[in-house]
Amino acid sequence: MNVSWEKTYEAGCANYSRRLGCRCLAAAGGYWAGKRHAPGHDEATLQATAVSAGAARNERKILYYRNPMGLPDSSPTPKKDPMGMDYIPVYEGEADELDEVDGAAAATKQIRISTDKVQKLGVRTEAASLRSLERIVRAVGRIEPDERRQYAIAPKFEGYVERLLVNVTGQSVGKGQPLFEVYSPELVSAQREYAIAIQGVESLNNAGSEARSGMQQLADASLARLKNWDISDEQIRDLASSGNARRTLTVRSPVSGIVTEKKAVQGMRFMPGEVLYQVADLSTVWVIADVFEQDIGLVKSGARAKVMINAYPDKKFEGTITYVYPTLNAQTRTVPVRVELANPGLLLKPSMFARVELPVAGKAAVVTVPVSAVIDSGTRQIVLVQLKEGRFEPREVKLGARSENHVEVRDGVREGEEVVVTANFLIDAESNLKAAVAGFGPAAHTGNQQSTQGDAAATAGPASTVHRAEGKVETIDASSGVASISHGPVASLKWPPMTMAFKVANESLRQDLKPGAAIAFEFVERGPGEWVITAVKPALRPADKGAGAAPANAHAGH
Repeated sequence: MNVSWEKTYEAGCANYSRRLGCRCLAAAGGYWAGKRHAPGHDEATLQATAVSAGAARNERKILYYRNPMGLPDSSPTPKKDPMGMDYIPVYEGEADELDEVDGAAAATKQIRISTDKVQKLGVRTEAASLRSLERIVRAVGRIEPDERRQYAIAPKFEGYVERLLVNVTGQSVGKGQPLFEVYSPELVSAQREYAIAIQGVESLNNAGSEARSGMQQLADASLARLKNWDISDEQIRDLASSGNARRTLTVRSPVSGIVTEKKAVQGMRFMPGEVLYQVADLSTVWVIADVFEQDIGLVKSGARAKVMINAYPDKKFEGTITYVYPTLNAQTRTVPVRVELANPGLLLKPSMFARVELPVAGKAAVVTVPVSAVIDSGTRQIVLVQLKEGRFEPREVKLGARSENHVEVRDGVREGEEVVVTANFLIDAESNLKAAVAGFGPAAHTGNQQSTQGDAAATAGPASTVHRAEGKVETIDASSGVASISHGPVASLKWPPMTMAFKVANESLRQDLKPGAAIAFEFVERGPGEWVITAVKPALRPADKGAGAAPANAHAGH
């Protein structure tokens, strides 16, 4: 064995340590110690080789130091992790190599996917751009009569319905059209009093002023009584000219409209103030739209609105928002909004179902991305930004106003940056996005996380990825519940064989963790760098695994 072979071996171990986070340098150091006095390799030659290798390494610039366990943590200066392992330096040119590992690059929080996979997934990107967000608030509503154009016909005297002239609900009537005739003893008496007073005034023209004034006051009082009972001027003039009281009085409609309610029945007796008819003018109607609570701040009085009616799918009616009601329906979480619109041809009927669109003008231009670009985990929103072909970076964003297809990004993405708008959830599944965004905190994206089972998983904390390994129990601390285990490779974390400390989820698992025992176990990451065992069982013997199977403690002697 010559010096060049030893140099190659040492360089290979160093590279393996940087790439996968294992501590192979210890093994290389042991090998070096064993060969220190080997024949044919004097100490001077070995020292010269070490100095040459160190000088070659120092020529390369260290960018940062990364976590040896593959966690998304880096440091600009050398440091140790909670288990005492040194952070591994990353040199210029190695950052790209780290990204070549499938999934997320722990140090750079980036996702690397091959170009072939990007094409197969159908990934499409779009640049974040400045735009004014204009949106349409949609609501459902109902047609209602204009409350200011509804009239009730309620006589102010007691009487009887002598004859009905309008006798069906829904009949159209004009202003002044006769509705019914009534007979009232009080009305006949008042007419006679007025007729007598008028005749008295005429007969006292040549009498003294005092007598004529008294009779005129009596005539005025009788006239006022008739007017207070809504007797028309025409009927009063007829009474004054003829001097004959009429037995019945005709009640007329005060407005043009539709009879919406009719309680009058021929021959019935009515009392003062009893409503016999209701007439509504439907030339203008209201649409009462129920706007959801989160949209009510965008709706302003005076704005235009579009109304669609299912009965007339080819027509669109336009109206004006005249009032936003000050109350909220607690059951539906909606606020009534009144839209007033014309009703030509009386096409719009009260109680019709309506769909209302309320256009809302946007503010000044803001940075926006398509709505499909946002991955919402429920606690935060993430956008995948394409840094270059096949390389993506997940970013937490703060969102603002929304339109139909775009959403405002207040923080996290700059104008012009390319964001993934299709297949972003497939990228999530393909590249194990949770590892890339774990640095955001305990509430990071958990779209592909698996839940652990049983009481041990509940003790370990929120749902997280379950990892499996086999190894040998070295020590167990009964007071702290921490076990030191020499385990084999962990494929799901790309860990090499090593000895490290694990916490035990609960007391029931400790009976299988005896020093020297070969075990197969499952563990999760409860917090950054905190690994918790959730399940334990004895490891299978090599004979049980089949010919050629590796022993449970595959790294023994490493």
